[in-house]
Amino acid sequence: MEPISTIGLFPVLDKKLIELLRSLDKADWEKQTIAPLWKVKDIAAHLLDGNIRSLSMLRDGYFGERAEHINSYRDLVDFLNGLNATWVKAMQRVSPAVLIDLLESTGKEYIDFLKTLPPHETATFPVAWAGETQSENWFHIAREYTEKWHHQQQIRLAVGETQELYSSKLYYPYLDTSMRALPHHYREVSAGSGEVIRFTITAPGSGDWYLYRENDGWDLLEEFGLWPVCEVQIDGEIAWRIFTKGISRQEAARHLTITGKTELGERVLDMLAVMA
Repeated sequence: MEPISTIGLFPVLDKKLIELLRSLDKADWEKQTIAPLWKVKDIAAHLLDGNIRSLSMLRDGYFGERAEHINSYRDLVDFLNGLNATWVKAMQRVSPAVLIDLLESTGKEYIDFLKTLPPHETATFPVAWAGETQSENWFHIAREYTEKWHHQQQIRLAVGETQELYSSKLYYPYLDTSMRALPHHYREVSAGSGEVIRFTITAPGSGDWYLYRENDGWDLLEEFGLWPVCEVQIDGEIAWRIFTKGISRQEAARHLTITGKTELGERVLDMLAVMA
């Protein structure tokens, strides 16, 4: 799989976010999202935290609260969830207008910083949900893109304005980055050497990804010539919700079509491309 270049999409995504937030009325800000604990305003606050925390740590070298006693992936997730919760709670005293202004200004600073990162040098933080203990900057940046994309889409889903982010230009890079979690997610799934699973995500964001079993591991390929032992078709409008814990497994299964070895295809219903 080739590296994914997303840096040029950040200004487009941020512009759409600011335009959306400025269009909301008072009731919209209090609408419940598919994130059980967060309303629209809470997710906007979380996006602001992403800008400010990243600038503080990565640009300024200031880490503030450091992760201690992290002995597992679950420990790390719990630590991050705690940071997210305390920030969102504190931001309840901040008005939507102030939130928008801060998102706009810090978003520009964050994009300017990301542009300075050499794509193939080692990132400060690995993409843990893809099973990496060391990642290159291009993958870190793409991971940040998926964060901004899916949180904005959570807001859009709550207020009924989802179509803007479903353009192929914006949605396919989100999907292509998220699908990099497949080899790690399938790491304990057994299959015969040389067997292939094809994953097809329908419009919007159409694409095919091939998971190839070789010896004791799985590789993700852009194309493959052999006939797959399992084919999985996922509804494009639902795919991002599967990968972000935004839909129940039972409901998501109704949006999948699996042919061939069903037990292989069903495992994608549990895949996450977020720290959760």
